[in-house]
Amino acid sequence: MELEEVVNNLKERGIKITAQRRGILKYLIQNANYHPTATEIYQSLDDKYSNISVATIYNNLHLFKKTGIVRELTFGDSSSRFELVTKPHYHVICLDCGKIQDFYYSNLEKIEKATLQWTGFKISHHYVEFYGYCRECIIKRNHLEINVKN
Repeated sequence: MELEEVVNNLKERGIKITAQRRGILKYLIQNANYHPTATEIYQSLDDKYSNISVATIYNNLHLFKKTGIVRELTFGDSSSRFELVTKPHYHVICLDCGKIQDFYYSNLEKIEKATLQWTGFKISHHYVEFYGYCRECIIKRNHLEINVKN
């Protein structure tokens, strides 16, 4: 998703685009696969904007959430993470390092249709999370196991 596309979407809805809002959106686009917390966004933007605060970040994220361009996520920990709304996808979360990666699966619509068929529920939205170990943590764990055995 392009920054100007998101900015134009907000302008069409009558939302004023401030430097801070543009900065937050740009950060979310550039870190699309990272799913940052509001505090992480603040820490990244604090040096660039003289009058930005954590409250400013939260307020803008909640405005973006209300307009449907940002989604708030929680992954078992107590902190909210944020991402731009893009095409439907799942999340894969590493149990060791906490890395979160988007996972696109072309059969999401088939799953929703099957759910309707089997249960009678018309799905409005869903969240599916997979938990496991990322490649880097698997390598690290295997290395630690080899060293422990020696």
